Amino acid sequence: MTAVLVPLVVLLPLIGAAVALILGRHRRAQMAVSASVLGAVAVIAAILLVNVDETGHGAVVAVGGWEAPFGIVLVVDRLSAIMLVISAVVLLGVLVYAVGQGIADQHRETPVSIFHPTYLILSAGVFNAFIAGDLFNLYVGFEILLSASYVLLTLGGTGERIRAGVTYIIVSLVSSLFFLSAIALIYGATGTANIAQLSVRIAELPSSVQLILHLLLLIAFGIKAAVFPLSFWLPDSYPTAPAPVTAVFAGLLTKVGVYAIIRTETVIFTESDLSTLLLVIGGLTMLVGILGALTQADIKRLLSFTLVSHIGYMIFGIGLSTELGLAATIYYVVHHITVQTALFLTTGLIERFGGATSINGLAGLLKASPLLAILFFLPALNLGGIPPFSGFLGKVGLFVAGAEGAPADVGGPAWLTWAVIAAGAVTSLITLYALTRFWNMAFWRGRDELEGYESVLLNSVQEWEGGTSTTTATRTTPWLMVTATTALVAVTLLLTVFAGPLFDLTGRAAENLVDPDMYVSMVFPGGIR
Repeated sequence: MTAVLVPLVVLLPLIGAAVALILGRHRRAQMAVSASVLGAVAVIAAILLVNVDETGHGAVVAVGGWEAPFGIVLVVDRLSAIMLVISAVVLLGVLVYAVGQGIADQHRETPVSIFHPTYLILSAGVFNAFIAGDLFNLYVGFEILLSASYVLLTLGGTGERIRAGVTYIIVSLVSSLFFLSAIALIYGATGTANIAQLSVRIAELPSSVQLILHLLLLIAFGIKAAVFPLSFWLPDSYPTAPAPVTAVFAGLLTKVGVYAIIRTETVIFTESDLSTLLLVIGGLTMLVGILGALTQADIKRLLSFTLVSHIGYMIFGIGLSTELGLAATIYYVVHHITVQTALFLTTGLIERFGGATSINGLAGLLKASPLLAILFFLPALNLGGIPPFSGFLGKVGLFVAGAEGAPADVGGPAWLTWAVIAAGAVTSLITLYALTRFWNMAFWRGRDELEGYESVLLNSVQEWEGGTSTTTATRTTPWLMVTATTALVAVTLLLTVFAGPLFDLTGRAAENLVDPDMYVSMVFPGGIR
């Protein structure tokens, strides 16, 4: 019965996109359709997660009745279900924020007739990638993401956004070319693109062939995930988009690439070990990303660089190739999706409330809006790894996994593992410094300390929950935007409160991942023919 729900996580957003497009002149109806669809997907994903976790067996659907390996299969195991739930929650939260912004701006930046159908198509691509049981269907999910994300990235049609969109789409097409070439070569070498079947057939290939195919997939997914040195495009692409678009891009799209790398390393290439390379890439991604953040005065670009640096933690966990490392990685992925999204949504509020996103144009926001100060401060501490937040717990989980594996040279040489752990600790400290520096300048610093302040910002009166206060803003901030941001910040806190059960869940998901035979038996219960 649960398996029937699996295709709905993709079908509902696609149907909703078609309906929203038809209702192009009815804004309220479009909003209702989008919210209802994503709400329904969130409920379905939660049901799938509970069922899959309780039974220990994944839900597998053969599309059109064509059994694997001849047909398309959709697979939901614990990892897929976790990603579906957190993605649906974040997408719904960002949608509410976007609706609030659209109402306030009279839909100048996010035209409703375009935004809602495209946003639902983007959601369908994300969900499809998480449940794809074969490489070609995963490729289709990536392409759905590419087409929808380009439209969202260029909303408003400004020159800056068009330039950023062109860069983004060129890089994405290069990634797609690598991915499609890898699929063609893998199919030519093994006769299949089914992920479960590949776990058996890839191991039968010569090690040199495995290495070439492995590297091709890692390059394709590494571009999607924005790992060093393939992350050059991200800081220039994301900050130019509207706040809700930037938030969902930063929170989710790079994690689709991380998810694909996890599947590659744990199911497909179990005999081809690139753990040492992944550890090196993870450490360099941390350091290069965070050093880039130190040079930024604009909070959007600063957060874009921190996004790159924290992808390094996930690559580090994957490179450890241990159950504990994978469990900590999955927890950290969930943490980072919510925290990064919350920070970018808060940045959108800062831009509206303060009239700028640069340190040089902001001051006095703590006195003007204590709520906004809290909404930025809590996820900033979380991302910086201050105890007892989920960022601290996730990093400790990764460091403990590395320390336990290092004596046995698990995942690479012991000295390299300890070096990456040190890089992770330094990255966490610099992240905290960069974010608190911005907070101090924008919120703690008095307005009289900012040269030319009155020429940059206008004084106005803004109503927040709890009263009216003098603020520095050029426009009012809708309650929907504040509510959505507050809700996501609350989710980041819940990841701390329920860290124990969540770590248990990610541990069970990791247990499935370290034994690829479990994935194979879900797709081929009678054995591979």
